Amino acid sequence: MSLPATLARLDRDFDQSLERLFALLRYPSIGADSAFDKQTRACAEHLVEDLKSMGFEASARETGGHPCVVGHRRRPGKPHVLFYGHYDVQPVDPLELWETPPFEPRIAEIEPGRKAIVARGACDDKGQVMTFLEACRAMIAETGDLPISLSVMIEGEEESSFANLPVFLQANAEEFKADICLVCDTGMWDRQVPQITSSLRGILFEEVIVKAANRDLHSGSYGGTAQNPIHILSRVIAALHDANGRIAVPNFYDGVHETGANRKAAWDALGLTEEDFLGPIGLKYAIGEKDRSLIEKMQSRPTCDCNGIWGGYTGEGSKTVIASEARAKVSFRLVHDQDPAEIQKNFRAYVRSLIPADCSVDFVGKEGNRAVQVREDSPELAKASAALKDEWGHEPVILGTGGSIPIVGEFKKVLGLDALMIGFGQEDDRVHSPNEKYDLDSFRKGQRSWARIITALGK
Repeated sequence: MSLPATLARLDRDFDQSLERLFALLRYPSIGADSAFDKQTRACAEHLVEDLKSMGFEASARETGGHPCVVGHRRRPGKPHVLFYGHYDVQPVDPLELWETPPFEPRIAEIEPGRKAIVARGACDDKGQVMTFLEACRAMIAETGDLPISLSVMIEGEEESSFANLPVFLQANAEEFKADICLVCDTGMWDRQVPQITSSLRGILFEEVIVKAANRDLHSGSYGGTAQNPIHILSRVIAALHDANGRIAVPNFYDGVHETGANRKAAWDALGLTEEDFLGPIGLKYAIGEKDRSLIEKMQSRPTCDCNGIWGGYTGEGSKTVIASEARAKVSFRLVHDQDPAEIQKNFRAYVRSLIPADCSVDFVGKEGNRAVQVREDSPELAKASAALKDEWGHEPVILGTGGSIPIVGEFKKVLGLDALMIGFGQEDDRVHSPNEKYDLDSFRKGQRSWARIITALGK
């Protein structure tokens, strides 16, 4: 009966947990601004002392940048879980748009019957981190221990460079090997329905440079006779998709798997329409593969987009030239087992096949990142889903995202570790903006959710 006792303690001690979050929020740990280096380190040390107070072996480890807070509470023979979060926050500019000082946390009623914690970092990510730590605190206080072996990694550069943590992780890989990783830096489907982010799409960037004549040409003299790189590049971009919306690069879909019928049915049951998704941005009709549902296109299918195209004269007025070169930036979002190196090779070969004989093409690109995905039959995913349903009364939505948490890919690459991304942020939390907030219910029920998930993972 340890879970009911833990949940009761969380409810009973909620005001104290709020005070502990407020203490953390008062640190202006703006990792991207060196003027706040001392306060950022102080924030890390504060977390170390908090972990030690719960019986963790904890320290602020040097990384070459801001320290990484590391804590271990080991229980040999128990499932080993790695929890990840970050204590650095975004800059507060423009300061004049804040209703109250950003590092003086407060409770605000944002609508009748709905209260929220307002401060920089309230949601991203201090509130989310403390949601997890408070669940651990209550469980340890009530039962004397956790039902899992737990390692905690809370970094200080997620909002800035991300230059040092991959190196730190590689150097200490043995220390952080675990069975599953938990990440609390995401959000809910809506205010009543939780979500597990189970995948991050990979990405590949390419810049294409088409060259023709050795200088810009007068279109009155050479128009209709000399190759026009802008025309050529436009045809290349148009040829990246076929009439059915499929990406036309040869072998592009190698490594793309079909989503299971149960998962598709769950997505269909959400009832998300083109009007719901595209209406707020002034559009009505979804593009992409014609035989795929809207959520499939968003979650489990790869994409190809031209992000910029330019060449010739683009200033005010007219200048009648045929440009000597044209450029375009293209990006791919990848899923499942797609190999970015193979896609880069096949993309470049495909583009070269479309370039006329007396023109040339060059490419500027770098190594891409593979997608990261928890398999549908993961036992940890099933346990976490059941635990969230018990707390919220709704089956959690299982969805992916575009790939904005770089460390998750590093956990997979370095540790071979799957990650369950479970957060309690709301769409209107104003993350990275003035007057950032975290719903009081998110903080309260998030704690209870983590207590249930920890208990489930320990079985």
